[in-house]
Amino acid sequence: MKERKAFFQAVLPSMLAFALSGVYAIVDGFFLGHAMGDHALAAVNMAYPITAFLQAVGTGIGMGGAVCYAISLGRRRVILARKYFGMMVLALAVSGIGLTVLFLTLAPSVLSLFGAQGTIFALGQEYLLYISFGALFQVLGTGLVPLIRNMGGAVFAMAAMIAGFLTNILLDWLLVWVIPWGMMGAAVATDLGQAVTFLACLGYFLRHHKKPRFTFTGQGKELLGYILRVGLSPFGLTFSPNLTLILMNKFAALTGGDAAVACYATISYITSVVILLLQGVSDGTQPLLSLTYGEGNRWATLTYRKFAYLFALAVAAVCMVGVYLLRGESAALFGTSTETAGMVAQALPVFLGGFLFAALSRVSTAYFYATGKNLWAYLVIYGEPVLLLVLLFVLPQLLGWWGLWMAVPLSQAGAAVLGALLVWKGRGKESP
Repeated sequence: MKERKAFFQAVLPSMLAFALSGVYAIVDGFFLGHAMGDHALAAVNMAYPITAFLQAVGTGIGMGGAVCYAISLGRRRVILARKYFGMMVLALAVSGIGLTVLFLTLAPSVLSLFGAQGTIFALGQEYLLYISFGALFQVLGTGLVPLIRNMGGAVFAMAAMIAGFLTNILLDWLLVWVIPWGMMGAAVATDLGQAVTFLACLGYFLRHHKKPRFTFTGQGKELLGYILRVGLSPFGLTFSPNLTLILMNKFAALTGGDAAVACYATISYITSVVILLLQGVSDGTQPLLSLTYGEGNRWATLTYRKFAYLFALAVAAVCMVGVYLLRGESAALFGTSTETAGMVAQALPVFLGGFLFAALSRVSTAYFYATGKNLWAYLVIYGEPVLLLVLLFVLPQLLGWWGLWMAVPLSQAGAAVLGALLVWKGRGKESP
């Protein structure tokens, strides 16, 4: 079946690329945790949502442009596709420059708002200062990869991410362990890793003669508006785990202090890889969904959606088993203290059921924004952190630390149910 082959050719490289995009922070945590201890690990965890905002902006604009590009090609409107390409590049560049200025000005205040104090605040502030200097590379590096996938370059997109990832590892080893630059060294390594990904993407466009069109003949505002409307969904999908991280860090600090923050830091590193694998399944399917939707081939669109649901659930189930079996050893990877590692081993099983719910919600959301159902995508994406916030005000008061941990899978379950209801609501119009 050609659809099954096309599905795996698109999804498997995307899964690896998404996993690597999240491993940047894990690599920083690994090297800093071993070199500087629990405080450095917690500082990176506190600072990472601000860093991830850069990548989410890049992914949102890039995926918005890529969806518009693919649908336009499906409708055989090549000039319009090139205009979307050009507008996307301009939006990425302007966003990267603007966020550099914004982060240099406001990042310390935001870090304090997240609950960072004392040593954790000082280390996180240092990390964010140098991350801000590379904001442009972060936005461009993450933003151009989705377009390459929609141009049929899924394997190259994966290779570009791998090149950046390997650069990050090498430079983390050099700038944190060999040359003890600490937080600054880890941040510089992350910036340069993303710069390598950006340069690889630029090379792809030049080699394959993929030229954006920067003359918009009065359509510029309309093109940008549609890119941003579509991009708000993948932005939220990419950043929602970090909204979870922000809320959990804040309430962990209130519920159990630095010990709870350090515990959740390790849990978030472990679970983030699984969540990104699931997002790789959903976003890897997106080019196929958008192209067949643009062509008017509803049967193929629904077939790819079915494959995505089944494969995402299978990935989630395998990850549940693997993480459970390794729950005792996984914390040691980050150089955590014995006390923190024991807390992680006890708390981690609570989060495992959420993997299945995340698989369902992410496929539903990607299907919605890939086929122009932006409002439905917004409801699922942004409903999850809203529900989490409500649960965090209630459950820790009733159940203490266990209530804190349970809030995450319960909010994921709520998002999955909402997504399923919306898919069910639209079933009549979507039948092939």
